[in-house]
Amino acid sequence: MPRATNSPASRDRRRKVLKLAKGYRGSHHRLFKTAKQSVDHAGQYAYRDRKTRKREIRALWIARINAAARNYGLSYNRLVYGLHKAHMNVNRKMLADLAVKDEEAFAKFVELAKSALSNSLKNIPSTSSSESQSDE
Repeated sequence: MPRATNSPASRDRRRKVLKLAKGYRGSHHRLFKTAKQSVDHAGQYAYRDRKTRKREIRALWIARINAAARNYGLSYNRLVYGLHKAHMNVNRKMLADLAVKDEEAFAKFVELAKSALSNSLKNIPSTSSSESQSDE
């Protein structure tokens, strides 16, 4: 009895890997073994870098917001803290977009943050040096 090789499925499996390896250099797009290794590694890199891309984009947004906020005399962390105090829920993507495309709207957010920061500083009770000396 002839040996069954499952040839159609094996051929399809190899063809699929070689199709994914299209454009790779040298034997990495011709030979099945090296093509399979290259495709596997490419998949690992793609998975890892999908996560990394999100981190890098967030860092870009923060850099843009920081640069725009410093034009108005405020650092990034003070701006975000002020917006938090003002109960403004605006995400970094939108803030960065406003900082680049609509400076007037971004300026309004900065003023809102500054006013919230100044209000929160007024509410902090100040301790004078005479009170601390009387405790001793």
